Amino acid sequence: STCNNKRLDLVFIIDSSRSVHHYDFEKVKEFILTILQFLDTSPDATRVGLIQYGSTVKQEFSLKTFRRKQDIERAVRRMMHLATGTMTGLAIQYAVNIAFSESEGARPLKQNVPRIIMIVTDGRPQDPVAEIAAKARNSGILIFAIGVGRVDMNTLKSIGSEPHEEHVFLVANFSQIETLTSAFQTKLCAQDLCAVEKHACEQICVNTPGSYCHEGFLLREDGKTCRNKDICSSVDHGCEHVCVNADESYICQCYEGFALREDGKTCRNKDLCRSVNHGCEHVCVNTDESYICKCRDGFLLREDGKTCRRCTEGPVDLVFVIDGSKSLGEDNFEIVKQFVLGVLDTLEISPKAARVGLLQYSSEVRTEFTLRQLSSAKDMKKAVSQMKYMGRGSMTGLALKHMFERSFTEMEGARPFSAHVPRISIVFTDGRAQDEVSEWAARAKQNGIIIYAVGIGQAIEEELLEIASEPPYKHLFYAEDFTAMEDISEELRAQICEGNIGMKAVQPERGQHVSPTHTFPGLGIICTFKLVPEAKFRSVTMNNSSPSTRIELDDFIFTKLYLVVFLGVKCK
Repeated sequence: STCNNKRLDLVFIIDSSRSVHHYDFEKVKEFILTILQFLDTSPDATRVGLIQYGSTVKQEFSLKTFRRKQDIERAVRRMMHLATGTMTGLAIQYAVNIAFSESEGARPLKQNVPRIIMIVTDGRPQDPVAEIAAKARNSGILIFAIGVGRVDMNTLKSIGSEPHEEHVFLVANFSQIETLTSAFQTKLCAQDLCAVEKHACEQICVNTPGSYCHEGFLLREDGKTCRNKDICSSVDHGCEHVCVNADESYICQCYEGFALREDGKTCRNKDLCRSVNHGCEHVCVNTDESYICKCRDGFLLREDGKTCRRCTEGPVDLVFVIDGSKSLGEDNFEIVKQFVLGVLDTLEISPKAARVGLLQYSSEVRTEFTLRQLSSAKDMKKAVSQMKYMGRGSMTGLALKHMFERSFTEMEGARPFSAHVPRISIVFTDGRAQDEVSEWAARAKQNGIIIYAVGIGQAIEEELLEIASEPPYKHLFYAEDFTAMEDISEELRAQICEGNIGMKAVQPERGQHVSPTHTFPGLGIICTFKLVPEAKFRSVTMNNSSPSTRIELDDFIFTKLYLVVFLGVKCK
């Protein structure tokens, strides 16, 4: 019997990939012809469309192409096998976008005509299908998925409508596909329940599981009620820039270059630096709701928060004491030279500002240049670049003695104590000294010289502590290898830059121990330490507390966590 006067919009989607043999393709055509036998095909009853797909999608005929059943049957018989790929998702997308459009013969949703896809496939899709099939089902299309042979059942279920036992079928071969005919006759010719029952659908009822909604609405999960797809156009959303529809509501978004504020409505400019006259002399940096001015390396921000000055515009006498021992190696010696050049870039070098000298030591000490000898950055950098590697022993104590007794004398260019010019020495070493360092380091510090100790690799912690000025967490640097030299150079430049603001060299009285008065606002120097379990410090003096506190660590591992908790160090 036929489905007399049954109104359906039915589209067949047929797998025409190369894995479907010619005689199997003929079996599919026979299956379609059998289904057509019980359908009442006419423009006012059941309309039929046919799509086949391989690597591409081919519409054989649309829902409006034929008015008579014999014309449809003739077109099915003439259909030629494509024998290409398996783009199942593409075929379903084509059906949703085109085959079921009113321009191709589908009736409007408000007419309650069921929309049905019957898809036959024998393989795994070469494109995603789950999301596309879900979109088709959500739009009100009922999908029967028929798999033949070794088809993945999970793939079929991702295509077919629920409940799967009524809409997903799997047969062993194409010869068995005709066994499904009677089941489809029952399903397709079912009574029009929408007409005889109180269906309770909020908007539109169709004779398939689920319901339809008017255009502009979507069906909720309860299968009955509908929600507005475009809430933004129907409510006073208050979004400053853009309103975007969400599942049951909406969200506000901002134009490119703006960020949403915490109120979820208004927008702020992410790049105020470009949109306002910020007045920053060097660099403008955007913050959450405003901006701040920063200075380039080697400069400090003035109190006006806008302009910059060289961090060492004030005078300083600085002497490098560089390890040139055999253990260092020529390659690493070149890295040390770059380290020196990096510090020089921070200084304003001139007879009235920064004067710089440099000693290299191994088994003996060699003065590369004195505080008096070079008065320009260009000449100084040239001298550092041309410095020859000594490559012998490691007499660090002898180098400290030379630095103390000669380098800071007025004869070699140091300014008198009465000028209150800070005296700084940066001592670099990569291992254990072959002589005593404590005596000459102590005498230098007692005479107002601030010593920064930089240790790399096998440098001994006790030795570095003896060399460095107090407190060690401001004046001692250590790293396991030369890869950290750039980080150390950056932190050291910052320390000298900040510390030089308030340092004064004071002439000691006989027998008096003098520590230079200075201020160091940051403790970031600690962050350069590559700390390992072997790196242990006996004690730390917190001279910025009142009264001064000395913490004995003994066997306590000196870790960054300790620094953060007890000393308030903030690492980047």
